[in-house]
Formats: sequence, C-alpha cells, structure tokens
Amino acid sequence: MLPDLNATLTSGLRDAFHSAGYTTDGVLTALGGQAHAAMTRGEPEPARRAAQDSGPLGTLIRLFLLGDALPKPEAEAAFKSIDLDTLITAEVLRPTEDGLRAGLDIRPHDDWWVIADLDADQRGGPVPSDHVLGIGQASISLARATARRPVDTLLDLGTGCGVQALHASRHARKITATDLSTRALALAKGTFLLNGLDVELGQGEWFGPVANRRFDQVVCNPPFVVGPPRVDYTYRDSGLGGDDASALVVRQMPSFLNEGGVGQLLASWLHRKGEDWADRVSSWLPRGGVDAWFVQRDIADPALYVGTWLRDAGVDPRSPEGREKAAVWLDWFAKNDVEGIGFGFVTLRRTDGAHAEVVCEDLRHAYVDPLGPETSLWLDRVDWLRANGSAESLLATRFEVPESVLLEEVSSPAEEGWTALVRRLHRQDGPGWQHELDEVAAALLAGCRGALPLEDLVTLLAFAHDEPVEGLIANALPVVRDLVRHGMLRPV
Repeated sequence: MLPDLNATLTSGLRDAFHSAGYTTDGVLTALGGQAHAAMTRGEPEPARRAAQDSGPLGTLIRLFLLGDALPKPEAEAAFKSIDLDTLITAEVLRPTEDGLRAGLDIRPHDDWWVIADLDADQRGGPVPSDHVLGIGQASISLARATARRPVDTLLDLGTGCGVQALHASRHARKITATDLSTRALALAKGTFLLNGLDVELGQGEWFGPVANRRFDQVVCNPPFVVGPPRVDYTYRDSGLGGDDASALVVRQMPSFLNEGGVGQLLASWLHRKGEDWADRVSSWLPRGGVDAWFVQRDIADPALYVGTWLRDAGVDPRSPEGREKAAVWLDWFAKNDVEGIGFGFVTLRRTDGAHAEVVCEDLRHAYVDPLGPETSLWLDRVDWLRANGSAESLLATRFEVPESVLLEEVSSPAEEGWTALVRRLHRQDGPGWQHELDEVAAALLAGCRGALPLEDLVTLLAFAHDEPVEGLIANALPVVRDLVRHGMLRPV
C-alpha cells in the first residue's frame, strides 16, 4: 500500500510547517549553531535539549529530525487541524508502544520540504528493497554541479524523492519527473504538492516514459552502483552489470536533448587493469554531435566501496548477510580485473555535429564553489574555442589572465640564488584549476595583459629566448587552449 500524500493532506502539512516555522532557517534559529552542527554530525542530544522548549517547531524537530517518540497531545498541537489518523494512514506518522513516531522522513531543504523514506538509522535496521532515498551527499553534489540557466523544458530522470526537480523549479518553466519505482513517484508527488509545484510525472524504465520527446535540459541521478547484475535496492541498483547503467544514460541522453540542450548526471566507471578510464567513458558516447565533459571526483578501492554501500543500506558487513554479499561483490570485481571505481559528473551537450569537444579530467582536490556555474561557463568557453580555436584565430587574439589566477613557484637553494622546481598556475575561484608551467609558458602568460595579440607575444618571447617562432607557437597553442577551457586565460 502506498502513502496517500494528496493535495488536501499536503496543504495541511504546509500550513502546519509554516505556522511552526519548520524551515531551514527556522530550525537553525531554534537550535542554535552548535546544537545544529552536532545534529548534522549524528550527535542528537544537544539538539534535543534545544528543541524541548520550542513549542510546535521543537515538536516537529524532535519528530522528523531526531526520530523521537511523542505523546499524542503534543503531536496534535503541532499538526493543528490535521486528524492524526489521517497522518497515520498516509504513513506520515506511525504508532508505537511509546507514542507516535515519524513514518516518513520530512525535512526542510533550502526553501522546500522533501518527503522520503526513513533511512537505516531511523528505522533501526536494513531498509526495504523499494526504499526511497532522501537528501544525500550524492543528490546535493549533483544539484550543486547542475547548470542553472533558464530553460523551457527539463527532465528529471530517476527523480526519487524529487530533489533535482525542486532545484530545477528555479530555472525551468516546465518539469517532467520520471522513475521506475511506484513508491518513489508517490513520495515525489507528495514532495511536489507540499511545495506547491506542478510537475509532470511518468513511470517506467530509463527513458521509456518520455519516448520520442526532447528537452532543453536533462538531469539524472541514476542507480549508478557498480558490481554484479542484481537489484537489492531500487534506489541504487539497476540490474545491469558493472558500470552499464552509467553507460546507458550517457549513450542515450543526447537523443532526448534539443539542439544545444544540456544533460548532466552522476556516474560511476570501472578502473580496470590495463585500461585508461578516459578511453572507457569516451567509448560510451554516440558518434558525433555531442560535447562531453567527464569530471572524476574520486576513485574508490573495491573493498572500501563494497563496505560503504553495505552500510548505506543498513547491512552490517560483519553479519552473515553482509559477508555473503561482500564475497559475491568482491569476487565479481576480481573476475573483471577491477582495480578501482571512479565517480564523478558528466555533462553532455547536443551540438550540430561539427568538432565536438570530449574532455576527461580529474578534479579530486577539495574546492568550495559549486560546479554548476563553472559548467555553464565551460560550455561557453568550448563554444568560443570551436569558433576561434584555429592557430590563425588564437594568434590574432589578445588575451588576459583573470585576477583570480595566481602563479605559485616552489624553488630550492642553488649556487646562484634559487632554482625553480615547480611553477603552478592556480585559479582561486570555481573548482580551483591548477596547471603546471615551464619557464617559457610562465613568461608568455606574464605578457597576456590584453594589449598585444598572442602572435606578437610569442614573437617577442622567441627573440628573448633565442628560439624559433614556429616551434614556440606549436608548443604554446595547446597550452593556451587548455587555459582558455579552464577559465585561466580569457580573450579580451
């Protein structure tokens, strides 16, 4: 039986939440910074004490964020005019021996509320196979990495509890959300109604619910967990072996994009012995007509990967069930020569087929700024290079180094002063790109102040270093293209 999160019920919940101040800012104000931080670390007692005297807001915090049992009169005061039996029927609450507890995870997220299933810690045991995941690190990472320019139509493929569609509501006029899971769609529908959003829903596998349609933007957080072809949990397992789920989305997504449309997803890929990961993911792309940017954020050891995902589902790796599942998983990795599992973001753009750009790169260092704005700018820079990336055009362009870019040098003592060991160009904003340079390249960039075209700078540099101009141009142009692509050198 699915929870009946209808318009009447969600309207009542919205009124109760607004009245109590159950919002992101309201919760932070009620708890205070230290107790709120402790709660996010999994230390509930400071938050529980702070919520005790916070009226209906404190009740909702203890119920949904701390998992406490509440007496019936206290719950009635928090939910105002909503009948408790209605809330129990809709799974919002569940009766227990010690009172009423949350039956669903309903929590503030930015300017919205998100409805999902209770996780393993909240349930006190493993989650069921149709578990609907709530707000997690992966969904937040994808939301931060998504381009946010205004679009007319957007598809949230594999919506789950609806997090990506919520964020899309800020820049997309019409949103379509699909999922294979009936339960996921029921909770997503509740999420959208609770937030007053009109979202078209569709059920089915992969792109099946939107066959023969195209969108300006597609966002997807697929079941990207890699391993043997099985489905233990629908939120993470696709039933496809290895990294075939990520490959399927990358291969098919461009055909569901309008010309110039952008698709973005989280993905995983295998690192196999003797195989370059960039060759592997590039092979997933359809031939021509697609700009692609694969950004690798992490590489996991197979043993650590298996243990992490077992715990995520509430399965103790030390239990008989955990040992059995781990053995099957690790055997599959060993049989397929898997040395690691890569994880990251993929951005695809449908183009007219001429000179598509495919870039695979590591971005495993820490950075603060969200990747979404950088993604939009990366696409702009790729467009500029497509139009102006020839040797003739680049040489005629005047460039400048943005103020956010610094040159860092590491030197060692030498007989005559210092000898530079490393020259590194470092962009301080965005994802913090870094490029190592030689002495000549550093000198070339020092002259990029928007006054002279690149050809003049190279000619002067060749004269100063007594090198042939042609050779210096051949070495400089690939470096210039890379720096332009990463926003570390820009045309004036």
